Amino acid sequence: MGFSILKTRVAQEALGRLLAGYLRFVQRTNRIVVEPADIYDRVRPGLPLIIAMWHGQHIMIPFSRPDWMPACSLVSRHGDGGFNAVALRELGIGAIRGSGALGRKVREKGGASAFLAMMKRLATGDTMVLTADIPKRARIAGVGIIQLARASGRPIHPVAVVTSRRIDFNSWDRASIGLPFGRGAIVVGDPILVARDADEATVEAARLALEAGLDAVHARAYELVGGRDPGAGLRQQHLPKPAEADAAA
Repeated sequence: MGFSILKTRVAQEALGRLLAGYLRFVQRTNRIVVEPADIYDRVRPGLPLIIAMWHGQHIMIPFSRPDWMPACSLVSRHGDGGFNAVALRELGIGAIRGSGALGRKVREKGGASAFLAMMKRLATGDTMVLTADIPKRARIAGVGIIQLARASGRPIHPVAVVTSRRIDFNSWDRASIGLPFGRGAIVVGDPILVARDADEATVEAARLALEAGLDAVHARAYELVGGRDPGAGLRQQHLPKPAEADAAA
């Protein structure tokens, strides 16, 4: 009964507001550096953008949005999506309900309708914020975000937001939530552009470039706060082992 109460609209609203208030407190009490220091001045003339993050960063990513940047995020239809959407709203970020998926799950997770909604928000000037990897496949970039960049013509920027004092969860994505009174780092990577006429090989190259970019900004962000990325190495757990790859070939 306790868990069912937490799923009610009233509970989701309360939890979301509580999370937003906590994140504001964490942001105010951490000494945060941004790298490159002039990144926001550089990207402002070219808005909107697509901000890419790894799963596990979704709690902290609102720190990366300046107040003047209109933004919207893709939020899961299930689980903690309800109160996450409320928290984003309280932090000035819109929400589109849906998530990345494989195969037949696209329709049930709202992937197709979410894609169209993201295209509309980008067309109206909102920066889109979304995870690059698909649930349960940590640190493996999906093709959906690449297709969004191709269809919209907007650049993807890999982003990492970390704090020196934090709680790292033993979840599939090694999610983290920052703690107050520490140091923080926001690192933004180089833009990844995908041409509208990109073929399959070009799309795959962009997907791999996004993985490399996200790995790089995470490594640098943790270096800046004197920590180690708890999610480093997660991708290798999902890739076929050499013997399996040889057998498949």
